[in-house]
Amino acid sequence: MVSSNKLKSVDFYRKIPRDLTEASLSGAGLSIVAALAMMFLFGMELNNYLTVNTSTSVIVDNSSDGEFLRIDFNISFPSLSCEFASVDVNDVLGTNRLNLTKTIRKFSIDHDLKPTGSEFHSGPVLHQIKHGDEVGEESGEECVSLKAHNFDQYSHQYPILVVNFFAPWCYWSNRLKPSWDKAAKIIRERYDPEMDGRILLAKVDCTEEGDLCRRNHIQGYPSIRIFRKGSNLREDHGRHDHESYYGDRDTESLVKTMEALVAPIAMESQRQALEHKPENATQHVKRPAPSAGGCRIEGYVRVKKVPGNLMISALSGSHSFDSKQMNLSHVISHFSFGMKVLPRVMSDAKRLLPYIGRSHDRLNGRSFINHRDVGANVTIEHYLQVVKTEVITRRSSSEHKLIEEYEYTAHSSLSQTVYMPTAKFHFELSPMQVLITENPKSFWHFITNVCAIIGGVFTVAGILDSILHNTCESCDNAFAIALDLLVLD
Repeated sequence: MVSSNKLKSVDFYRKIPRDLTEASLSGAGLSIVAALAMMFLFGMELNNYLTVNTSTSVIVDNSSDGEFLRIDFNISFPSLSCEFASVDVNDVLGTNRLNLTKTIRKFSIDHDLKPTGSEFHSGPVLHQIKHGDEVGEESGEECVSLKAHNFDQYSHQYPILVVNFFAPWCYWSNRLKPSWDKAAKIIRERYDPEMDGRILLAKVDCTEEGDLCRRNHIQGYPSIRIFRKGSNLREDHGRHDHESYYGDRDTESLVKTMEALVAPIAMESQRQALEHKPENATQHVKRPAPSAGGCRIEGYVRVKKVPGNLMISALSGSHSFDSKQMNLSHVISHFSFGMKVLPRVMSDAKRLLPYIGRSHDRLNGRSFINHRDVGANVTIEHYLQVVKTEVITRRSSSEHKLIEEYEYTAHSSLSQTVYMPTAKFHFELSPMQVLITENPKSFWHFITNVCAIIGGVFTVAGILDSILHNTCESCDNAFAIALDLLVLD
């Protein structure tokens, strides 16, 4: 009994007998308010516990992907032929890579940006094209000059029609002219158009027949096209698929190529459609010509993490281009830096930061069209400032890298230039990176806050009740005394 009494003496929560307590209406109202306050504050604390908190810091870039950065893109050029479209990369360290093809794919497209066939293959890069030594020699007009009104007639008449699309102002066209005329004379003598009729060499002046050249998607001069009668006939002006010749341009090489084209064709079958294209030694110098005047370029390049340029333009070591006619208008379907981020990973990252990823592909879906109101020789430039963003989550007392992406700002402009028009993407990487870290909350901290809420509200409510009760009791006593005095009077 004594030990029990001693134990009771340390009781923090001594009880008051029920018959010594008194319930009041004000106390009941205050109790309801206190209970509602506890529930509201508990809900707020629970919401705060479930909400993900992050901290953002800016540090020196410590990328784990090395010194190279990947650029993914998908860009459509309605007026640039795949035949000459070139993707080039250069930077401030002196790197200069021209006509990248290994990781690039090209597709001919129409003016509605729809593909007109399978992937366009540029083919292997050949040695420097050989020209004849006849430059400056006077050559007779042994080559038929075609016009828009008779072009279809000749293309339907001869099983093989080889046409030199040229421009008189072009250096390479003038170098080709003597060899072409001499080769045309030799072929005309060996395969008389009236008696044999299997092949004809002709030419088209693109400064006079602009519409005809555009119809055949001629953008570089000279362009040698091989038309085969009846091959994949089209409804559009009765034209058919044709090939481009990229071989040597001296007389001997031209004659050998023409003879190889004629050899499989029997004279009696000149009016029949060719069912198979010949397998001969000319395959490496001729390839299918673009089926449309536009080009969609997609793929990726790897660049050093220093300021540099990704440029797309018309390029050839043996053709000339009329810069006034070049139009580098384009539509960007996709343009991003770094490795591709999986949709599931991006969704998890947006759970932490709803705004992340908004600038990962800022140029997507944007069009940059030169409607010729600016003038000719227009270069379209994009200035891109790139910064790396890294998101780290902390689970089970360990750090885990959730996402690593590159976001960028973009400023674009159209400007005239004295050089060949290009589509230029100038990129500059920040030496700093944004580090976003998830800060998980402790469950025990949540329990402590809940206890503090319950105890605090209960205590404050008790104090208020005590003040209210004492105030009311004092008022009642004062009123009773005043009433007694009034009765005595």
